[in-house]
Amino acid sequence: MRLLHVYNRKLEEFNGESIPPYAILSHTWGKHEVTFQDLSKWGHKILDGYTKIEGCCRRAAKDGLDYVWIDTCCIDKSSSAELSEGINSMFQWYKRSAVCYVYLSDVSADDDPFEVSSEFRRSRWFTRGWTLQELLAPMELVFFDKVWNEIRIGLLTLLSDITNIPKKALDTGDFSKFCAAARLAWAANRKTTRIEDVAYSLLGLLEVNMPLLYGEGEKAFLRLQEEIIKSRNDDSLLAWGYRFKPKELPKIYSDSVLARSPSDFSHCHNFQNLEIDDTSLKVPLTTSHSAMTNIGLQTAIPI
Repeated sequence: MRLLHVYNRKLEEFNGESIPPYAILSHTWGKHEVTFQDLSKWGHKILDGYTKIEGCCRRAAKDGLDYVWIDTCCIDKSSSAELSEGINSMFQWYKRSAVCYVYLSDVSADDDPFEVSSEFRRSRWFTRGWTLQELLAPMELVFFDKVWNEIRIGLLTLLSDITNIPKKALDTGDFSKFCAAARLAWAANRKTTRIEDVAYSLLGLLEVNMPLLYGEGEKAFLRLQEEIIKSRNDDSLLAWGYRFKPKELPKIYSDSVLARSPSDFSHCHNFQNLEIDDTSLKVPLTTSHSAMTNIGLQTAIPI
């Protein structure tokens, strides 16, 4: 991975155990961000996005860290191979960071996060698809307003209220008790610029890897669910239809047993895995009992 040195603002490459401690930035993209290519050009410091880099580096240096990772400039997005590797690795990069700085460019210094109509509650950061993993993966989060003042108030309950994500998931970073349907529900009200990124932004949270095929549209989310089915026993993927009465099921779903978007799981945000005694089942939970075939989903469900 590439890291940006906080003092000389140069990119350096690291691999495996050679990766030093680093801070990582979570933010929403704006106009005139500084890209990988821009860093090597004269005049990149006048771009609007450079103030974000400067603020991140300054805070990391204050925290005793020499490096930061920022998605706008640490990935060469002109390389499809590098972009694919980055997206498939990003959850782990956030998880392994020493600290994640959440920069809220639309929150003023005098804002009270606990006010019902606060800028904090209405921040765009809570509506974007990519920032979900940036909320959940890091071991430590520090929030900042638009002028890089730290928001020091305890936010766990507030974050749970805003995101509809259980405090247990936010506090521990342990998602093992939460099934795929619950994790998809956490993304139900989030948007991405490209439709494929609805699925790609969830790879780490759902613990799967798959190649990126920009241009496939909504098929990306179907492919994500197929990868989940291949990788583990999680029948909760079928729970999306639970909120529909038989005659209310939209026609768009008539050709597939799988959901079309995370919004179909909006009612599943607190679903958890059910622990069942394997000995009572004809099909053990320890073996795969779901598979995609050329005629659809083949599954065995304990009842």
